[in-house]
Amino acid sequence: MSTHDTQTAAQAAPAAADVPEMPAPRVRETVAHSIGGGLALTLGLVGLLLGIGMVVGATAVTTTAGKALLIVFGVLIALAAFLAMCGLNMVAPGEARVVQLFGRYRGTIRQDGLRWVNPLTSRVKISTRVRNHETAVLKVNDAYGNPIELASVVVWRVADTAQATFEVDDYIEFVSTQTEAAVRHIAIEYPYDAHEEDGLSLRGNAEEITEKLAVELRARVDAAGVEIIESRFTHLAYAPEIASAMLQRQQAGAVVAARQLIVEGAVGMVETALARIAEQDIVELDSERKAAMVSNLMVVLCGDRAAQPVLNTGSLYQ
Repeated sequence: MSTHDTQTAAQAAPAAADVPEMPAPRVRETVAHSIGGGLALTLGLVGLLLGIGMVVGATAVTTTAGKALLIVFGVLIALAAFLAMCGLNMVAPGEARVVQLFGRYRGTIRQDGLRWVNPLTSRVKISTRVRNHETAVLKVNDAYGNPIELASVVVWRVADTAQATFEVDDYIEFVSTQTEAAVRHIAIEYPYDAHEEDGLSLRGNAEEITEKLAVELRARVDAAGVEIIESRFTHLAYAPEIASAMLQRQQAGAVVAARQLIVEGAVGMVETALARIAEQDIVELDSERKAAMVSNLMVVLCGDRAAQPVLNTGSLYQ
C-alpha cells in the first residue's frame, strides 16, 4: 500500500467511526409471485356461478343420490371459487403488499392494479410514497457547552419493504427516533459559532453540517430499509437564557471587525497623504510634525464623532 493510500485510509477512519454501525439485515425485498387479477376474478366468478347453478339444478333431479351429489359438488366448487377470490389484491400507485405464507416472507407486490396471489397468504399494506418528518425544537448543548435550540425536517421513503416490516417494530417511529438522535449528535459535535477561522460551525457552515447530518441519518435508518432523500435544519438559535448575552458578543465582534477595517483604511489614507505632501513638496515636515499630523488624521478618521477643527492663525510651530 502506498503512502497516499495509507493517509487516505487514516483520514477516512475517523469519519467512519462517527457513523453508527447497524446490524446487517436478515431479509431483503424480493418480488412475490402473482398473476393478473382480471383472469383470476373471471375464473372465480365462473366457479361461483357454476357451484350455485349445480345446487339450484339439484332440485330438478328426482333421485336422492344424484340430488345430494350435485349439492355437495356445487357447494365445494362455490367454496373453492370464493376461497380463490380471497387472493385478489388491489394495489394502488405508491403502495406495496408484503406477502407472508405461514409466517414466512414470500415477496412483495409493487405492481399496481388488481393482482392475485395464494389466498392462504397474508398481505400487509405498506406505503412507498415520499414522506416528511419534522422534529420538534430540541434544546441541546453545542461543542462549547452553550445551550442552543434546533429542529430539522427529513424527506424519506421506504426503499425495502421487507426490511421495513421485519427488521424493526415500527419503521415510522424508528425514523422519528433516529432522526432526533442524529440531530442531537450533530449538535454536540459542532459549535454554534466557531472561534477559530478554520473550524466548522452550525451557523457558518450550514451546507457541510447538513451533509454530515444526511450521512449519519442514512447510516442509522438503512437497517429499516428507509431511503433518506433530503435533510435540512429548519430552526437554529441560541437558547433564550443566553440569547441576549450571545447577541452582545456578536455585536461586539461586529464592532471590532468594523473598527479594524476603519483603522486599516485610515492608515492607508494617512500614508497616502504624507506621500503626496512629500512628493509635491507642499511643506517640509520634520519627524515631530509628521507624528502630530498622523495623530490628528487618525483621530479624525477613526473617531465616532465629527472632529472640531482648531484654526492656527500663527506659524506652523506656534
